[in-house]
Amino acid sequence: MIEKPSYEELEKRIQELEQAEYSRKQSEEKLLRSYDLMDYIISHARSAIAIFDRDLKYIYVSKRYLKDYKIKTQNIIGKHHYDVFSDLPEKWKDVHQRSLTGEVVSAEEDPYYRADGSVHWTQWECRPWYESNGSIGGIVIYNEIINERKKAEETLRKSEQLLATHLLNTPIGAISWDLNFMTVEWNPAAEKMFGYSKIEAMGKHISELILPDDIKKLTDDVFKNLISEKGGTHSINENITKEGRRITCDWYNTALKDIDGNIIGMASLVSDITDRKRAEKELSKFKIISDTANYGSAITDLEGNFEYINDYFAEIHGFSSEELIGQNLSVFHNEKQIEGVKEINENFIKNGSYSALEIWHTHRNGTQFPMLMAGAILNDEYGNPQYMTATAIDLSERKKLESYLQQSQKVESIGTLAGGIAHDFNNILFPIIGHTEMLLEDVPEDSPFREGLHQIYTGAMRASKLIKQILTFSRQDTNELKLMKMQPIIKEALKLIRSTIPTTIEIKQDITTDNCAVKADPTQIHQIIMNLATNAYHAMEDTGGKLMVSLKKIKFEALDQIDPDMRPGDYVCLSIADTGVGMDKILTDKIFDPFFTTKEKGKGTGMGLSVVHGIVKSRNGAIKVYSEPGQGTEVHVYLPVEKNFSELPVNDSKAEIQVGTEKILLVDDEEEILTMEKRMLTRLGYQITSRTSSLEALEAFRANPDKFDLVITDMAMPNMSGDKLSAELAKIRPGTPVLLCTGFSETMSEEKAASLGIKGFLLKPVVMKDLSQKIRGILDTAAPL
Repeated sequence: MIEKPSYEELEKRIQELEQAEYSRKQSEEKLLRSYDLMDYIISHARSAIAIFDRDLKYIYVSKRYLKDYKIKTQNIIGKHHYDVFSDLPEKWKDVHQRSLTGEVVSAEEDPYYRADGSVHWTQWECRPWYESNGSIGGIVIYNEIINERKKAEETLRKSEQLLATHLLNTPIGAISWDLNFMTVEWNPAAEKMFGYSKIEAMGKHISELILPDDIKKLTDDVFKNLISEKGGTHSINENITKEGRRITCDWYNTALKDIDGNIIGMASLVSDITDRKRAEKELSKFKIISDTANYGSAITDLEGNFEYINDYFAEIHGFSSEELIGQNLSVFHNEKQIEGVKEINENFIKNGSYSALEIWHTHRNGTQFPMLMAGAILNDEYGNPQYMTATAIDLSERKKLESYLQQSQKVESIGTLAGGIAHDFNNILFPIIGHTEMLLEDVPEDSPFREGLHQIYTGAMRASKLIKQILTFSRQDTNELKLMKMQPIIKEALKLIRSTIPTTIEIKQDITTDNCAVKADPTQIHQIIMNLATNAYHAMEDTGGKLMVSLKKIKFEALDQIDPDMRPGDYVCLSIADTGVGMDKILTDKIFDPFFTTKEKGKGTGMGLSVVHGIVKSRNGAIKVYSEPGQGTEVHVYLPVEKNFSELPVNDSKAEIQVGTEKILLVDDEEEILTMEKRMLTRLGYQITSRTSSLEALEAFRANPDKFDLVITDMAMPNMSGDKLSAELAKIRPGTPVLLCTGFSETMSEEKAASLGIKGFLLKPVVMKDLSQKIRGILDTAAPL
């Protein structure tokens, strides 16, 4: 009979069963968790995984498997593999059977051609799985589509192939070195550059190949820096070829690193720049020569953008050469000029060159000036136009000189004309003045004819002064410096100005200074006033305005910077101002240049202000101009005051006319002048013998030399001039007093007459008082004959 367990034994047994149940449940839960974990891992693995039983029915598939093989439904568990993939190639079926026998079959790269024509590159493995009893339960297929990797590898392969081709064909040397600077790569360009074949160079140290002896000892630090964390470097070095020829090389070096970032060597790219350096040196010489040249040179592309321009060319336009690089040549021209320049450049590119073209340019400040230009096209290696070159010479000075020459020729012509006019006019005026003067003496004060005669006399005298001004303008009149006051001349000039300018211009004057005098030529002072006032009038010609004239005395101290040439002291300041258009600084700086004028052609010679400036400077004075566009112009003339102004002689128009009774031989080929002079001299009490021919006068004198106390002769006469007549008279009777008169003579002056022994010299026309005083001066000082 079976003994019943005790209560304690039952309780213990129950506890053991409970513990076993608990352990079982724990194992099941652990197994379930392991399954879930495995399911998660397999499901999300990068490889596509499928597990089959021995009949090749699906037991498990990963999500990646479903995705890679485009299986739209996940309900394939229990289905046969060949039912899911009915087009499966035979080679795969063979793989499956081999694995079912226990073989592990794999491939690193294998193309899989789909029915739709696409190709998948795969990396796969097929291996058996085993039951707990050691029997094969089925197979596991691991498969990974490696299309992207294959694409990357193909790209890398092509890149490496391209790089290899490039290194083989590039004209740049490509060299690689190990950590000891032994050569590990040496491309054909390096072979050509340094003369060593790749076989010769491989494994050689850099110092054995391309370093000159004098550089080797300096390279240790360079090598250390190259193979360091500093990375690459750029340098230009002297190297040596296999033949011993020194060349200049441009190096770009960089450290080579492995996949872990460790430096394993260095790669270098090198170019032979010997020719370039030589060209740069020559170009540098050219640039020095070009930049110091007094002509412009430039190179542009075919669009006219500056590639090079020398300093002269840039500065003459108001630029620096640096700021013009890249700019278009249109900056040298205004809109009107650029149209012509475009046409020139089109023909230039077509024809290949041009020469000696005068082209107008515009300065940065707007001033226009001419340049003489020549150009040539630079072609590229294929013969196509690539650059335009140009040389240029500033024609401003040449044009100015041409203008000077033209104006000088005009002045010379004016001078020649002035001489002829002066002689003829003075001979015409002389009898008019003489007869009128005598008539004024004869006509009673209350005669109705007296006013008319006075106007004739005044007009003739003004005409005489005009002739003197013409001679002064043409530089054919000597200037007579006198101690004089300026007020009367200013007032006289303003009267003349008032009568010649329209009433739209108001003249205001402030001439109060009356206690000082200057030493000057009255005609020149008159000329200064007329020129300045005329310029002021032209500035207001279209709009009208005010012409203001003032005269004041100022004291110039040493610290006053009016003009560096002015000495401290007292000056009179003549100021002429207008309310006209004004000028900018550029024009103001040029107004005293000879022949410079802003007037339109035919309205001015450009000499006026230049002459004024010359007159003022000759009197140790100064002239200053202040002007702004739209604000009018002020001109201030400073002349030094003469301290002894109290000695200024008084112009006594009623000075005594001197008379005499001597015998005078009067000679002039102009009958009208001879008649007037004879009448005037007879009125003065002299006994006159007159002749219209110098030869007849000589014979009359030869016939009775002692008869005549004085001979008055014209200068310009047919057959024998006055100075020649004087010489012949002296041969007959040495010491014979002669008074030489002329309307104008280029060959005779008072100084020359005196040097010839002629006692007196007068310019016609001459008034009775001056003639009488001159005659008495000669006769009263003449030695007894």
